[in-house]
Amino acid sequence: MLGESDIFTGPEPSADFRRKKLKSGSKRHILSDIIKTIVVIAAATGIGLLFEHFGVSMVNIITVYIFGVLVLSLITTNRWFCFISSLVSVLTFNFIFTEPLFSLSVYDPSFPITFAVMFASAFITSTLATIIKQNAKKSALTAYQTRILFDTDKLLQKAETCSEATAAAANQLAKLLDRSVIFYDEYLGELSEPQIFSAEGQTVPENCISSEEKAAAERVFRDENGSDSAEELSEEKCLYIAVRGTDSVYGVFGIVVGSKPLDSFEKSVVLAIIGELALALNNMRNIKEKEDAAVLAQNEQLRANLLRSISHDLRTPLTSISGNAGFLLAESEDIEPEMRAIIYKSIYDDSLWLINLVENLLSVTRIEDGTTKLRLRSELMEEVIDEAVSRVRNTSGRKITVKESDELLILKIDARLIVQVLANLLDNAVKYSPADTEIFVSAFKKGNNVVVEIADNGNGISEKDKPRIFEMFYTAETKIADSRRSLGLGLAVCKSIINAHGGEITVRDNKPKGTVFSFTLPVEEVKIHE
Repeated sequence: MLGESDIFTGPEPSADFRRKKLKSGSKRHILSDIIKTIVVIAAATGIGLLFEHFGVSMVNIITVYIFGVLVLSLITTNRWFCFISSLVSVLTFNFIFTEPLFSLSVYDPSFPITFAVMFASAFITSTLATIIKQNAKKSALTAYQTRILFDTDKLLQKAETCSEATAAAANQLAKLLDRSVIFYDEYLGELSEPQIFSAEGQTVPENCISSEEKAAAERVFRDENGSDSAEELSEEKCLYIAVRGTDSVYGVFGIVVGSKPLDSFEKSVVLAIIGELALALNNMRNIKEKEDAAVLAQNEQLRANLLRSISHDLRTPLTSISGNAGFLLAESEDIEPEMRAIIYKSIYDDSLWLINLVENLLSVTRIEDGTTKLRLRSELMEEVIDEAVSRVRNTSGRKITVKESDELLILKIDARLIVQVLANLLDNAVKYSPADTEIFVSAFKKGNNVVVEIADNGNGISEKDKPRIFEMFYTAETKIADSRRSLGLGLAVCKSIINAHGGEITVRDNKPKGTVFSFTLPVEEVKIHE
């Protein structure tokens, strides 16, 4: 997914700037190594003099110097100090401990061989120690980088959005490389303003986020082959890497490398992290596309169900209205007054049923597209119930009994929508219960909520229908008293309205028979002004 062609090296630092920086750093390291060498050889000489005072053999003193060289190989940074410390140790031993003293000359002809063996032993030992030290550093660095890669993979898996995934990858790059990272996000085919992820204790130079640097990032973003060459724009060096997905570019990373370019291993690790990021962003985009497709399919299914139900179930009342109206127009003078009143009532009932259906359809549409806005006001629950009961009682002629509460029930609600909920539930009770039975409505306070219940004495709802009774377009198999089919919208609208108010609607069996629908609404705190 990512290769060398996706990398664009930004402006190179000038030769003078690079030379000065390297020179100042090397001077500090050389001075430190010289001081360490002097201290260790002086300490070895002191220990040798102490051994000589107590009559310890020369072999042990030579061992002390070899040990000192070994210590220097571990604490110095420049490999040349292994050779220098070995040579200085041999000369110091010859100058202080061999006859003639304080001279580089020797009387014993075997001593030059001793010095050569001492030098070779010290040099080989220090060289091996240096190699081991370097290998240990590389192993530790490799382990650290491997852990960073594993942590990056976990962070990308936990990320829920593209911005979280990008930030996780950028922070991991800054931690891994100990360099600041700049990210240019893609938005509508263009690169956005740079996002800076600074390494610990570092700040990003201003010229790294200049317009010239953004132009370099733009070239990487636009060029699919990554064939642009570097241009010298400033004294800072940035490495630009495009985050390329399957069929798009998600953005461009800029790594501030300064005077120390990335080595091949670091580049491979960087490409691995950015490759993981590109894969994660691809997966997120695919998941979002699937979710959007599922929502679209659900909306299409909803629309199809709605059209199918409307086209089927509106035919009966409309046919009845048109038939009765046509009969009145043709035979109005010959129809008895009693029959004429029955026809008028039939037309009136069918029109009210259609009005109620349209109200539910409008409510469903507004709730589904999120345009329903609650107009919350403090309302007396008794008045809301009376409004809904009077509406249903006038149209159905059924006996509806309201059990009044002993407490004053004041709620902050949208009264128009709650009346619609009560009317739907009462209309449901009228449809599914015999005409000679009574319907009961009660409201009472329970904790911080007001509970409203509508109970009927019909045939009830089967256990298999109860879990789905509030689903849109779902209708139970219970026979309706007036022979009309229901669209299955009323209870779904009730549930949506009650949930929007922060309440809950449930259904249970009535005793000895029938159904009880109940819903809760939060109580409004009554403030008494004295």
